[in-house]
Amino acid sequence: MAIRLGDVAPDFTADTTEGSVNFYDYLGDSWGILFSHPKDFTPVCTTELGGFSARKGDFDKRNTKLIAVSVDSVESHNRWKNDIDEVQGTMLNFPIIGDEDHKVADLYDMIHPNASDTLTVRSVFIVAPDKKVKLTLTYPASVGRNVDEIVRVLDSLQLSAAYPVATPLDWKDGDDVIISPAVSDEDAKEKFPKGFKKVKDYLRFTPQPNK
Repeated sequence: MAIRLGDVAPDFTADTTEGSVNFYDYLGDSWGILFSHPKDFTPVCTTELGGFSARKGDFDKRNTKLIAVSVDSVESHNRWKNDIDEVQGTMLNFPIIGDEDHKVADLYDMIHPNASDTLTVRSVFIVAPDKKVKLTLTYPASVGRNVDEIVRVLDSLQLSAAYPVATPLDWKDGDDVIISPAVSDEDAKEKFPKGFKKVKDYLRFTPQPNK
């Protein structure tokens, strides 16, 4: 069954490149990003895993833990790590789940038979500290993900979790945000002391409140 926004992320225990990991225990009070790649020793996946590893500091700053999964074995993952380091110039620094039995892939509906009946698509699940799914993305095997975009949406999700705001088109960290329509003008004056610009009754911009 497909996982939808607001659903509780399924828990699991699996073997990984860093030993046996329970998903909930691994996340603790952190945000988490669970993402799948179709197969080890493949070109796009090699660039992706190295790219995420190179940006791990950005996720650490955002109290976010990474964990990847594919239907290959942990032994295969461990052999592949040297290729990632050689190609991308960074060692893998988060666990990859070995999912030969498709346990995690099936829990998270990562195998789409019309694309491939054996390999996972490029799924992304962002999970909040309350273990609820806050974002899902699905890419075909031929399209590598954009780490900047995943960081951007993570910033937006964390901001809207802390303040009654939304982020507009092409928003980046530091840009103005939109005040929720549920907040009255009077309440907005109190909640957003930097002020706001009303474009329409339902569209009010304010400087990012945590900057």
